[in-house]
Amino acid sequence: MAGTKQIVMPMFLLVLLFLFTSSRAEQPPFSIKQHLSTVTRYSAANDGRNSNIAPAPDGCVPIHLNLVARHGTRDPTKKRIRELNNLESQLDMLIRGAVGNDSSLRKAPSWFKGWKSPWRGKVKGGELIPEGEEELYYLGIRTRKLFSDLFSDDYSSEVYTIKATQVPRASASAVAFGMGLFSGRGSLGSDRRRAFSVISESRASDTMLRFFDCCQKYEDYRKNQEPAVDKLKEPVLDDITKSFTERYGLNFTRLHISSLWFLCKQEASLLNITNQACGLFSPSEVVLLEWTDDVELFILKGYGNSLNYKMGIPLLEDVIQSMKQAIKAKEEKLVLGSYEKARLRFAHAETVVPFTCLLGLFLEGPDVGQTLREQPLQLPPQPPATRIWKGSTVAPFAGNNMLVLYSCPANLSDKYFVRVLHNEEPITMPGCDNSDFCSFKVFMENIVAPHLEHDFDTLCTVDGEEPVLEPESSKLSLFHWLFWLRNDNK
Repeated sequence: MAGTKQIVMPMFLLVLLFLFTSSRAEQPPFSIKQHLSTVTRYSAANDGRNSNIAPAPDGCVPIHLNLVARHGTRDPTKKRIRELNNLESQLDMLIRGAVGNDSSLRKAPSWFKGWKSPWRGKVKGGELIPEGEEELYYLGIRTRKLFSDLFSDDYSSEVYTIKATQVPRASASAVAFGMGLFSGRGSLGSDRRRAFSVISESRASDTMLRFFDCCQKYEDYRKNQEPAVDKLKEPVLDDITKSFTERYGLNFTRLHISSLWFLCKQEASLLNITNQACGLFSPSEVVLLEWTDDVELFILKGYGNSLNYKMGIPLLEDVIQSMKQAIKAKEEKLVLGSYEKARLRFAHAETVVPFTCLLGLFLEGPDVGQTLREQPLQLPPQPPATRIWKGSTVAPFAGNNMLVLYSCPANLSDKYFVRVLHNEEPITMPGCDNSDFCSFKVFMENIVAPHLEHDFDTLCTVDGEEPVLEPESSKLSLFHWLFWLRNDNK
């Protein structure tokens, strides 16, 4: 009997070891490129997935496509370039401050000494980089392949409308997408390129794609909330500052950590360097810093305040108007080439995120009702808790929403349906019973109509008669955030 026990125990331990190693093997290795919030490259956000959606129900054919896309991967803006230039002297001061302390100098990262910003000397910031051009070029190719019937017509600006903001990285993204979409369809050069038009509105009046610049009430809200957002980040930055000081023997400050995290994101996303600034952070620190970025995105651009997305109503109205025109063309049996089949827009994270919120994407359970009542939602939970609101998913570089309108003549209840693709993947809409294929009638009633109770001018005029955001509401939201943070710290 004793001998049997001696045999069983080692076997039991072997089984446990096998189960443990198997579960570890199933977990993908940690990739920092997937944790860079809105600085995440499109390929990292999609994790190599290709557009491969389930076919529409039998008898349903796409008749129109709306696209709202963010520009591709870009250089840091001029403001951020100045921050990285300042980091050079800050790192130099850290090293000089440790002179005479051999222990600290041995711990200090060797690359700190003499480090120079890769963007030093750049006159312009925020320009689309070659990898960003490729993101949109291949997105155009995949879009044509995915909806070949929609893009079978000869090019006409009335059939395929392309719009972009006046910011060069957005208009360049539109051109790159068009080059992919219409590749081989023209007569220019050996690749048979063709010319196409891109329409832009003045920045000062572009309420459709740059509504965030045209809404004074939002600009005031953002300016007032930014200090509160910085306050929310402080506990995480303070903990990492302490860890860095112990780990590397230098007198780091909160500002150092913030700038090094920004450098990490730029190096990993733009330069494919993950062993320098990113190498300073542990995986647990990375996910916490990613969370702080996502919380900022949530508060200032997402569900943290209804004004963030309600001001995008002109864009939503334009999308719906294009769908209604497509339905009318279908009902009237207009000839091919005489009506629009796609409306393609290229803008910014500040455009894509609010539009995503208007569609009610990335919501859970009761959150849907709260957004319709224009109530701020609870902040995304802090790691290690899981969350669905992640900047790397909601709005990576080249992130996009496609709304495809289908004609389903065999359906007795509604002949027209809407499917939403987020980053080329079908996504469920809580307002449509968590389906990604929604009756146009239900889509209008449950998702669109509640937002159309307000108009842009009323929402955004500071001295308007019907302000959506009462000062008390903003203060209450801030109280909720700070109260949540205090409890989380406890």
